[in-house]
Amino acid sequence: MTRTVSDQLIDSLAASGVKRIYGLVGDSLNGVTDALARQRQIQWAPVRHEEAAAFAAGAEAQLTGKLTVCAGSCGPGNLHLINGLFDCHRSRAPVLAIAAQIPSAEIGSGYFQETHPESLFRECSHFCELVSSPDQMPRIVETAVREALGKRGVSVIVLPGDVALQPALHASPARPIDIMPRQPLVTPKANDLLALADVLNGAGRVTLLCGSGCAGAHDELMALGQKLKSPMVHALRGKEHVEWDNPFDVGMTGLIGFGSGYYAINDCDVLLMLGTDFPYRQFYPTGQARIAQVDIRPENLGRRAPIELGVVGDVGATLTALLPLLEEKPDRRHLDRAQAHYAKSRRSLDDLARPSGRGKLVHPQQVAGSLSELAADDAIFTCDVGLPTVWAARHLAMNGRRRLLGSFWHGSMANALPQAIGAQSAFPGRQVISLSGDGGFSMLLGDFLTLAQQDLPVKVVVFNNGSLGFVELEQKTVGLLPFGTDLKNPDFAALAEAAGIRGLRIENPSDVEPTLRQALAHPGPVLVDAHVTRQELAMPPTVTAAMAKGFTLYMLKAVLNGEADEVLELARTNLWR
Repeated sequence: MTRTVSDQLIDSLAASGVKRIYGLVGDSLNGVTDALARQRQIQWAPVRHEEAAAFAAGAEAQLTGKLTVCAGSCGPGNLHLINGLFDCHRSRAPVLAIAAQIPSAEIGSGYFQETHPESLFRECSHFCELVSSPDQMPRIVETAVREALGKRGVSVIVLPGDVALQPALHASPARPIDIMPRQPLVTPKANDLLALADVLNGAGRVTLLCGSGCAGAHDELMALGQKLKSPMVHALRGKEHVEWDNPFDVGMTGLIGFGSGYYAINDCDVLLMLGTDFPYRQFYPTGQARIAQVDIRPENLGRRAPIELGVVGDVGATLTALLPLLEEKPDRRHLDRAQAHYAKSRRSLDDLARPSGRGKLVHPQQVAGSLSELAADDAIFTCDVGLPTVWAARHLAMNGRRRLLGSFWHGSMANALPQAIGAQSAFPGRQVISLSGDGGFSMLLGDFLTLAQQDLPVKVVVFNNGSLGFVELEQKTVGLLPFGTDLKNPDFAALAEAAGIRGLRIENPSDVEPTLRQALAHPGPVLVDAHVTRQELAMPPTVTAAMAKGFTLYMLKAVLNGEADEVLELARTNLWR
């Protein structure tokens, strides 16, 4: 059989270590799927919606660090990929997207399903090119792979259906060494290290703000904390790399963080940012604190707050070179004060995760806390944007083996379920748990069927509060009455059973632990429909006067509009526990 352009593409992807392609078939993808069907190295992973394919590919790429692929047919098919690809790109996940295109002779004629992917995907990719003839394919695919892996992000190959079926021109087979660049280890210049050491040695109180760039540098962080007697605050994406086995940890900062993290940053002489591009400027020091920053990406230096010193380098390599230059600080009062504050904050949050003594009221913190206690030591958690991210950030304990994925940069709804699909596909022997909001889960509900079709034993826990809870909270904090946030949900457990998936319900605090144990012990996929209270407050680490004024205004409006029952329920849920 004549070797086609699609065969050449699949062979190059296999040489790049690709294990599966997530996607939805279509006639413009026939060349690609036919080539897949005739080989055994790469698996086709079907989904019900292309957005889920992109999220799944991004999850696998983030967990493995290896290239993963998704595909969509021409027009609407590949257009559905775009939201998930934005998430992949902003999460720095090496993903290659195959965007099929209409017949090449029809491009520019306003043909059925015509779009221009090479323009549409430009903003969410490092590389996006149209293959208009067979002789382009070898070079295009090799460049796309190098860009995705080397720059850690998305590459897009736009492939017309007719070109995909054309005979391939002869080319030497792709070799991994040609297209899979090794990541460099970057250490700052000696003068930069000396300058950073001078800043840290000359400061009395140093606080560390740690992000995802601290991955793999846990030992170096502990040595740094010991020398500087520094409290360590982490951004959300730093949680899985920083908080475990860490005597210097004082929690997270940001809108869903801890008061202890917020005050440790605002009550220091020097803030040292390590591998973080934490975006919320209102949480940076407001006083006279000096800021130094270490990051592998030069464009991150000084982007969020004015810095005195910026150093380009890998966090681990930089700290290894820096530590011998640092003087050990004898005074640990700054650390002790931050730790005492954190212990108090941690106790308060842990109290919220205990069963309610008030009848049938199930608090979402109890569900998340129980999941943390019962899940496997190497469990992979995914969480939807909104309140599930709050409960995951505050109540899931990391240990160096567990992983936590979410749409932490792009902030898309409906990410948790498809990311769980990608995680379970890549790691069939590990426990994968999706903390889904009822809004996010229902948005890509079709791909819940993928769990049954692919026999993926994902445990989906739906936090069912009948609302878009975080949006509702945001409305209240600016003094607005909730609008457009109500959700009329089905019986999710019954829906799961109709799909051939085990469905369980939580309606009382006493149900939480036994139901979750049952779900986690089940060998196949499970949905847990957890009916949690709607009026749970997810308080930020510091409440501004504007927030307090807004919330007071909301309660006044609610009473004047005949919604006093809602105010009373808010009080019952959060005060009378």
